[in-house]
Amino acid sequence: MELQLYTSAFCEPCMQTRGVLAEAGRLVPNARVTEFDVVRFEERARAAGIRTTPTVVVLDGDGEEVFRADGVPSLAQVLVAAAKAV
Repeated sequence: MELQLYTSAFCEPCMQTRGVLAEAGRLVPNARVTEFDVVRFEERARAAGIRTTPTVVVLDGDGEEVFRADGVPSLAQVLVAAAKAV
């Protein structure tokens, strides 16, 4: 399972979201947290349909999207999404 975080520089909500995903990654076995800066990874962000930052995308083991949140998700939202991805 992968927890993807799409961010941009100087984004205060992005910093908050990093904390939420760090905690989720600590609580969920085998969860991998990956961060992509939308400027540095512009093509990837465009292909993923990212329009705002932060955006969190949760992928299951097959790489299928099971959850997407624009803005800062709650830890509970990410944990429920992680459960769906297992």
